[in-house]
Amino acid sequence: MFGKKILASLIVSSSLLFASPLLSDSVSAETESELKQEREEVQAKLAEKKAELETLQEEMVALEDQIERTNEAIESNETTITETTEAIEETKAEVTTLEEEIANLEEDIEKRRDILKDRMVALQKNGGTVSYIEVIFGAESFLDFIERVTMINKITQSDQKLLDQISEAQDVVETKKVEVEDKLTSLEATMEELELMQAQLEDQKAQHQENIDTLTEQQEKSEQLVRDLELEASDLTQMIEDIRARNSQAQTSTSDPSQYTDDSSSAPTVSAGSGNTSNIISAGYKYIGNSTYKFGGGRSQYDISRGLFDCSGYVSWAFRQEGIHIPSSTSGLQYTGTKVPYSQVQPGDIVFFNTYKTNGHVGIYVGNGKFIGSQTSTGVAIADMTSGYWASKFSGHVRRVN
Repeated sequence: MFGKKILASLIVSSSLLFASPLLSDSVSAETESELKQEREEVQAKLAEKKAELETLQEEMVALEDQIERTNEAIESNETTITETTEAIEETKAEVTTLEEEIANLEEDIEKRRDILKDRMVALQKNGGTVSYIEVIFGAESFLDFIERVTMINKITQSDQKLLDQISEAQDVVETKKVEVEDKLTSLEATMEELELMQAQLEDQKAQHQENIDTLTEQQEKSEQLVRDLELEASDLTQMIEDIRARNSQAQTSTSDPSQYTDDSSSAPTVSAGSGNTSNIISAGYKYIGNSTYKFGGGRSQYDISRGLFDCSGYVSWAFRQEGIHIPSSTSGLQYTGTKVPYSQVQPGDIVFFNTYKTNGHVGIYVGNGKFIGSQTSTGVAIADMTSGYWASKFSGHVRRVN
């Protein structure tokens, strides 16, 4: 986000500090003003991203509430399905019992029919049919006549009773059969509706979860941008404070030349020490296979002792081991030192990769197309930038810290 103009101003400010204090004050004031404007822009973007993050979090809370309600509906539906399944099984058992009752009734009906047949046979003679009238008028005496009439009356009453019982039993069977069949049909229709409802609820739940996954991904990106912007704002604030401190020292030196010392090593983007490239590269070897990527890591002794680094934090730490102080954010590092073409890359140069944003990842070139850095998947490790993922993300941005 810084322009070359800002970096050039810082360098001019540092180099002309002793030769021309008034010019130094003017350049520093201009640089400080530009840095303040840059910081205001970063802070405005930071506020915007925080607002977006709050909106995403509210949407996630609403979706989680919907998922909770959907889960409750699914659970209730499952309970109803279980109850309906049990009712269907009970109704089927009723059908089985009814079928047995029907079989028993039909057997009883058949027995009653046999009784009627036997009675009819009793009224037959010589294979011919004898009517009740013939039986009555065949009486040999009045007493015999009375007895025959009484007998026939009893037989007809009994036969009618049997006939009524048969008819009643048949009605009972038919009524039960209709009731059970209606009940079973209703339960099966309810089950079909419940299963359809359950499928719709599961679809809703899946859709809600998919939306949450999308929002979670957006939230992670927003949080990453917020952290980057916070680090960038912090670096800009530090640069402004460095300029103010240098101006204060310059004013002191002007009033009392004996107090002046050359403080060019305290430039905000690069302060060189007495180290060498080999030590910068090898400083992190002890962390290979023994570290973890942590956003914002590498900026405290606690993180460093436990091998917790993010990419820019690691690069800044590695240079600091040789007394070279550079920014600890990718936004600050992308203007550090001098930009050189990739064809001239040397071990110790800083290389940038366009990951989630332009210059979103950074490492230290070690030679043979490889770099060392703290990667999210491996922690501190040496990776190949000539093929695969890192080759696709490398844009040729290389900077050399002199």
